This record gives sequence, C-alpha cells and structure tokens, in this order.
Amino acid sequence: MPERLFVCTPSKLGTYVDCPRRYRYTYVDRPSPPKGPPWAHNSLGASVHTALKNWYALPAARRSAASLPTLLKATWVREGYRDVEQERITYRKALEWLDTYVAGLDPEEEPLGVERVVATKTGVLAFNGRADRIDARDGEAVIVDYKTGRSGLDADDARGSQALALYAYAAQRVFRRPCRRVELHHLPTGTVAAHEHTEESLARQVTRAEDTARDIMAAEKAVAAGADPDAEFPANPGSLCGWCDFRRTCPAAVDVQPKEPWTAVEHLERA
Repeated sequence: MPERLFVCTPSKLGTYVDCPRRYRYTYVDRPSPPKGPPWAHNSLGASVHTALKNWYALPAARRSAASLPTLLKATWVREGYRDVEQERITYRKALEWLDTYVAGLDPEEEPLGVERVVATKTGVLAFNGRADRIDARDGEAVIVDYKTGRSGLDADDARGSQALALYAYAAQRVFRRPCRRVELHHLPTGTVAAHEHTEESLARQVTRAEDTARDIMAAEKAVAAGADPDAEFPANPGSLCGWCDFRRTCPAAVDVQPKEPWTAVEHLERA
C-alpha cells in the first residue's frame, strides 16, 4: 500500500520544527491539554488582517483610508489586553498602520486572491495554506504576507520562510503562472522584506517540509505502537517557552517565567 500523504499547513509544520512536544499537545494528544489565555498580539494581528481582507472586499471606489475605522472596529478582537486603556492605545496604533499602508496601495488593483487558500500535493505532502494576499505582477504571482509584530524584518526572513515558499510553490500550480517572489509587509514600520526564489530554492523548501512530515509520521506511528510519547515528541526548551500556549502543562517549561498575555503589545504604550 502506498504511504498516506501527510495533510498539513505551514503552521502545523512550523509547530513541530519549533518544538515537537508542542506539536504533540496541539495535534496528537486527545483531549489536548488546556491552553493558556489568549494573546493580545494574536488579537491585534487577526484584527488587522481581517480589516485588510474586508478593505479589498469593498468596491474599488470605496477603498480609501476613510473606510478603515469602520472596518477595523467591526473586526477588532478584544482578547488578551491588560485593560481597556491598553486596548484603546493598541487600536489607535493599528489604525495608524493601516492608514499608512493603504495610502501606498492602488485601490483599482485587484489581487489574484485575498486570504486565498492554495493547495497542492507532493509525493509526501497534501499541503494547504491561506495566503494573506496574492498579487498579479507582470504575468507572475507574488505572495504577500502581513506582519504586525514588534521586530523589523529583512530579506533573510523572507528567504528563510518555509511558509512563504510553500505558498509560492502551491500558487504556481493553482494559478498556472510563475510565482517566485515572496514579500513580508511589516505594517508598524512600513517596510517590505522580499526574496526572489528560484525553482531550485522552492524545491529545497519543499524537500525540507517533506523531511519534517516524515519525522512527524514516524513519531506518530511509534506512539500508536506503544512508544513513550515524551521520547518521540521531545520538548525543545528555550526562549519560546514563555510564549507557549502549553507552558503551564509542559514539564520542560516549569522553570520558565511565563509571559503575560499583553507583553508583546506593551511597547505600543511607550511609542
């Protein structure tokens, strides 16, 4: 019998690469261990992403900065903030970012896709993922990913992103046109980090993803056959532990100082 394909998203693969134990807690254990409280930075990112999605859903004549307050307010996620004042400050910052960002967009330009699911199969993977935006430029498709985190980004971040490479690989097959350019649009700074892939570099990222999938499937098979889940899905203690949803459950994070749900947006109060 042929080996079953590993059904995955970029997030699923990335979770295992970051920490196999977190992967197990998220995708293998049933019931899954309880998660910690929602993160304010995730609420912020989701709010901004959805506002931009809905901005593109408007008729071109209405795509202006004037529509943004209504769009952001309608999509605003309130979870994770320390208090109402912090939430208000964060909302105002998000609106400033959106104002600046859409000022550089052509409202008449229709992307190939917004929050578009692209999917493809390889000999190992059944991959699907939702790209923030896919532009059409000079007969090619371009992957655009919005970022709202504190840190700036550079070309190395775009080059090294497996998620963006997999989106590009899948988009080529969905839209039947070349897709090699990937871009990270950092809204807080208004910067764009870009990379031009080759067919060879896309193939390398796909091979990396397939190798990860094989490791996951082997660990899952071993656990199903009675192996120790902790041994097959080891923890990867480090700086990310404080941000992990399962930090209160995982023994490897027992000595880690947990981050507060609002830690990643506190700097906006000082900006």
